[in-house]
Amino acid sequence: MKRSVVVSLAISFVFTAFDTFAENCVFSCPIGLNGQTITRSIYTLHNNPQTKFANWVAYHVTPETIDGPTRSRNWKADPELDDDSTLEPNDYKGAWRGIGTDRGHQVPLASFSNSPDWRELNYLSNITPQDSDLNQGPWVKLENAVRSLVRTGQDVYVVSGPLYEWFFAALPDADEVHNIPSGYFKVIVTEINGLVEASAFIMQQNASRKDDYCTTQVTIDEVEARTGLDIMPILPEDTEAFVESTLGNLAFKLGCS
Repeated sequence: MKRSVVVSLAISFVFTAFDTFAENCVFSCPIGLNGQTITRSIYTLHNNPQTKFANWVAYHVTPETIDGPTRSRNWKADPELDDDSTLEPNDYKGAWRGIGTDRGHQVPLASFSNSPDWRELNYLSNITPQDSDLNQGPWVKLENAVRSLVRTGQDVYVVSGPLYEWFFAALPDADEVHNIPSGYFKVIVTEINGLVEASAFIMQQNASRKDDYCTTQVTIDEVEARTGLDIMPILPEDTEAFVESTLGNLAFKLGCS
């Protein structure tokens, strides 16, 4: 793996162009794919009615949102989506036995266990069938690393979503056409007084439980090329060219050398 390159850049940027999703997104929410945007207090989600899963989710983890009590998983269809745009709990029956997948949170429950709105994370619009080894291995380890960084007093913005690059599987009991992701991306960003740091990761559904998430680091440019998204659309062009084209030193703060 290449050694992380410092991607810190002080910028004098006035946050007047933020849209209504600024609470959950830094430098505005991603653009570039069709779907329905749903904004909630703890996340913003962009649902794809064809795949039945979110094109992306964006959330803002703070010291106040984490380290609450253990929360239950009571799965529900998203009440803001039409029935033909999302899956229902019964669609996941037999998923673990049939294809070895968990109900994987895209916005992690543990990152908002101290929020009064944590139940909204169990809507199936925030869930995908995620291979158990990935979900319980490098994916959750990266989510844990984000929370460890937040415990130092640092706010962290995250954009996460699916990739569709090869066929992985289909839910054996689903009665709706759907498209399970072949992998996932996660872009992690901090911004303090104009100092921007960012790192991106891509993990595949066939990952091993023992895989090191640090070896999956990529540039944000690669994430955008493989997803068709503009992750931070109002990031100034001169800053964007540097931050998104190099491996970020935020990975060092996430436990990577």
